[in-house]
Amino acid sequence: MHHHGTGGAESDKRTLRREFLAVRNMLTADDVRESALALAEHALELPELAHAHTVAAYVSVGTEPGTLALLDALRARGARVLLPALLPDNDLDWGAYAGEGSLARVQHGGRMALFEPVGARLGPDAVTGADVVLLPGLAVDARGMRLGRGGGSYDRVLARLERAGARPALVVLLYDSEVVEHVPAEPHDRPVHAVVTPSGVRRFAGRP
Repeated sequence: MHHHGTGGAESDKRTLRREFLAVRNMLTADDVRESALALAEHALELPELAHAHTVAAYVSVGTEPGTLALLDALRARGARVLLPALLPDNDLDWGAYAGEGSLARVQHGGRMALFEPVGARLGPDAVTGADVVLLPGLAVDARGMRLGRGGGSYDRVLARLERAGARPALVVLLYDSEVVEHVPAEPHDRPVHAVVTPSGVRRFAGRP
């Protein structure tokens, strides 16, 4: 953790992460598949995604809200979909999604295996050209504050977008039970614009 003045918020986040992951781990493969289809359907109703030329996304693993149905639907619409490749320092490089056959399973040390794009690497700054950035997470609260997985990769992405003056729509994909009243946030945390769950889309007040 590279946060300064860690303490309350960090340990609260760790506890919450464990709780949300425990609930996800009870989902069956059928639950995940059905949710993924519903998620894709609702996500495509979001005007930002419907009109996006370039979407930075990710490939879900395990019981995470499924993204493949959405990636394929975006691609079928002609959107360019960028997927992350984890770098040794936890930063993210990007590659274009060219269908399920264009993914390779990559084991990162003792951490989870991720599915990454096999094609050319476009560099960490490729994300600054996205119209929409889909963020993984474990929860989002009424203010649009996102509880991330704790790896810090997306903090790097958000900081890079800010430095570049890029203003993509930030959208988090979650299960319904993960939209909560409050998650601990730190001053540098940025709210997301919308959350998509299997039951629909929710936008956050005060966001365009």
